[in-house]
Amino acid sequence: MKSLFLAAGMVGALMLAFIVPAATEAQDAVIAFGPKNASRINTVLIRGSTDIGAFAPILKHFSERVPDLKITYEERSTNDIYRLAEDACKTGKGGADLLISSSIDQQIKLVNDGCAQAHSSPGTEALPAWSNWRNEVFGLTYEPAVMVYNRQLLASDEVPLSRFDLIDLLRPAGNRFIGRIATYDIEESGLGYLFAFADSQQATTFGRLIEALGRSKVVATCCSAEIIDAVAEGKYLIAYNLLGSYALARAARDKRIGVIAPTDYTLILSRAALVPKRAANPDAAKQFIDFALSEAGRSILSDASLIVSLGNTMNQGAQNLHATPPNLRPIAFTPALLVGLDRQKRKLFVRRWHASIK
Repeated sequence: MKSLFLAAGMVGALMLAFIVPAATEAQDAVIAFGPKNASRINTVLIRGSTDIGAFAPILKHFSERVPDLKITYEERSTNDIYRLAEDACKTGKGGADLLISSSIDQQIKLVNDGCAQAHSSPGTEALPAWSNWRNEVFGLTYEPAVMVYNRQLLASDEVPLSRFDLIDLLRPAGNRFIGRIATYDIEESGLGYLFAFADSQQATTFGRLIEALGRSKVVATCCSAEIIDAVAEGKYLIAYNLLGSYALARAARDKRIGVIAPTDYTLILSRAALVPKRAANPDAAKQFIDFALSEAGRSILSDASLIVSLGNTMNQGAQNLHATPPNLRPIAFTPALLVGLDRQKRKLFVRRWHASIK
């Protein structure tokens, strides 16, 4: 498994909800394995928010185990996945067989609305309680929320190892990070909203942090790859609250990228998988879940940096990573996530965010 961590010597939840944009007609990208002309009964349609580049290896290995099955994977935004699943649950039309999303709160909402079916196997039963709810939604990955920085443009004493360090770094008027720090747009990104809301529940620093980000004219934008590219190029010096799987995969091949698991606490996300109640091929979907939870599946996900073991040993080939184990806080699959799926709560949170980050 991949190791993270960032300290000196080695530098080393929650809600989106009712207010989501309508789903777009076109998926972001599609990849398929297996026979091209398979019937629908021999086809499994997976909709997920994971980048195809990261998810293709496990799809390929699964396809090799079931060569008569056509596997189609549509990469979509978390908001699209939720809206399409909600519509399919109500109408029975256009549904996928398996949904895998980083917006855990939206997946919990679908389960709560009766839009998922149960599954039990040795793999699902072995999951920790925080990543299996009602045997209907399952955590497939283990990914930290991290800070990313440009190793060539930040001095070692500037690298923030915690949120407290980041606030101190941004405090001086006229600091060189103004306009050169980025994070997810919480209105466009379901994951960005989840991480931001989780911070508001976890951290006494949240108010000071968003004020500091606001004073430094943080850039709120959509996508992990876009933000990491801009950090590598020096457009941004630091990015806050990015999904660690993408950051680590990039850092392993790009020495410009440094990754920090904050030492005050590090949120842990597990991508949530569920089988829709009206799935046309639920057996194949459940078979994929079991494969992803098997020893072979865990190894493949680990190689893709979708399972990150946070420890003291640096990744092979990722010498730009450093580590001291932080306070790990998994975002648990519980009904508590539904609290954030309230129009008024979301509206107030977004208003608070924009009051500081203008």
